[in-house]
Amino acid sequence: MKIERILVIDDNDTDLLIASIVLDRSGFKGNLVTKTSARAGLDYLNSLNENLELWPNIIFLDINMPLMNGYGFVEEFEKFSSNLKNVSNIVMLTSSDNKTDLDSFLNKTFVRDYFPKPISTESVQSIFEKLS
Repeated sequence: MKIERILVIDDNDTDLLIASIVLDRSGFKGNLVTKTSARAGLDYLNSLNENLELWPNIIFLDINMPLMNGYGFVEEFEKFSSNLKNVSNIVMLTSSDNKTDLDSFLNKTFVRDYFPKPISTESVQSIFEKLS
């Protein structure tokens, strides 16, 4: 899979900046979109009108956010069509070490992995290799 579009959803501006820098240092040259809430991320995806050519290949998703957390986002994401869910791979980002909660989401075909925050070059390279 060629990774051309990435969406990063995180309520922390510093973590969004770090993600942008890490993705750039990892050689990502595609379209990067950042959103500061799960709801804004879902609104963005809905605005794409199911256009597969615009749909993100990877969604880096913070778990701990106010109003709607990453788990709520995943529940809403499940309502999208199979065509769309097959295009995107969600990578959960967390500052928590509650592995049990995270593992329950890994059984969803579109949730590929999870990594500690802030995202690192090693994490990005790992997910790029996994999806290539």
